[in-house]
Amino acid sequence: PRQPAKTLWYDRPRYVYLEFCVEGSTDVKVVIEDQRLVFSCKNADGMEFYNEINLYARVNSKDSREKRSDRSITCFMRKWKEKVAWPRITKENIKLAWLSVDFDNWRDWEGDEEVERAMVEQYAEV
Repeated sequence: PRQPAKTLWYDRPRYVYLEFCVEGSTDVKVVIEDQRLVFSCKNADGMEFYNEINLYARVNSKDSREKRSDRSITCFMRKWKEKVAWPRITKENIKLAWLSVDFDNWRDWEGDEEVERAMVEQYAEV
């Protein structure tokens, strides 16, 4: 039986970020399409996780990537329309038990583009 991974998300001027919280992930698959993201993996105990998200707005799937760590898998997707805030990550206005806002990373956008550029560059080097 598959279950959704606990997922955090936050919004930035140019990218939208999703973090799937799975420790010791293996068999990670991330498919980013223009308006949909599909994530699957197993954890250290062999439990299967599966998340499918119809995205609020269009992203540039070619300029989107993911980065795995021991504790989670972070995806960042380039917005098609930059500097347009996303009020939510899902197309449908529904509350999903496994999805929440990452308040630690949710910041005001003022002067945030430099910070964001540095973050993306740091990911890209890995």
